[in-house]
Amino acid sequence: MNELPQRVSMREVGPRDGLQSEDPVPTAAKVELIDALSRTGVRRIEAVSFVHPRAIPQMADADDVWRQVTVAPDVTYSALVPNVRGAQRALAAGFTDLEVVVSASDTHNRANVNRSTDESVGELAELAELVHAGGATLQLIVSTAWGCPYEGDVSVEQVLRVARGGAAAGVDSLAYGDTTGMATPTRVTRLVGETRSALPGMPLGLHFHNTRGTGLANVYAALQLGVDDFDASVGGLGGCPYAPGASGNIASEELVYMLEDMGIDTGVDLEALIEVAGLAERLMGRQLPSQVLRAGPRTRTTAPTASA
Repeated sequence: MNELPQRVSMREVGPRDGLQSEDPVPTAAKVELIDALSRTGVRRIEAVSFVHPRAIPQMADADDVWRQVTVAPDVTYSALVPNVRGAQRALAAGFTDLEVVVSASDTHNRANVNRSTDESVGELAELAELVHAGGATLQLIVSTAWGCPYEGDVSVEQVLRVARGGAAAGVDSLAYGDTTGMATPTRVTRLVGETRSALPGMPLGLHFHNTRGTGLANVYAALQLGVDDFDASVGGLGGCPYAPGASGNIASEELVYMLEDMGIDTGVDLEALIEVAGLAERLMGRQLPSQVLRAGPRTRTTAPTASA
């Protein structure tokens, strides 16, 4: 087994990826959630997305949310953009860390942004040039990297074709998204390994869902390959509105709990994060899937019940 990373960087995606699949949440509640997350030690938060309101009405108030957030100096806030127009809005709002999603599955990409995968890859060079001219960085998130709800399996070759297109266009980093939780540890090992061979030196992050119960197992497989950059969502919020059955991002507090107990530093206060997961649950008005939110860390004890 390879030596595991000593430290992992977690990007909290609940405010964007988590909330885009929920019923619309009031602006004030989104701001409350982001500000609470900023106080947990999380150093990266995906705050909003600048998409057309008709596409994702849950993100229609992105500008208002961002204006009201109390920006913490030690947190990097990112925004998702679907195209050049979205990037222009994000840059105008002051974001310096942008992400764009392209699906390896052509069917999913058409459902998501109404264009083919090749058309989206073809726009990346213009997008990267605009973002870099604005003093920002651009990450390409390749979604459906381990499978598509419409097409089934997605080959490693399909994923690498999109990743190579992004690298040629000048993106600064890559992330692979497991859009409906179709990844397993062996599939993670193969895709990460072949990506490292094809694009050595390209920073790579991973975004897992726990839809089929393999989320943290996939993280562990990636850790053994030296991956130290993961997305997670507070309380396990989220999914994809264009992917049936895409519920269940891995929960941030479950990821932090596992990593810290393994001796891998995240810089996150687990108890504070669990409190924010409770806040997210109250804001949603329903029970969220996080098990650590329910049970707490294994070191949490309870008083014995007196016998009758």
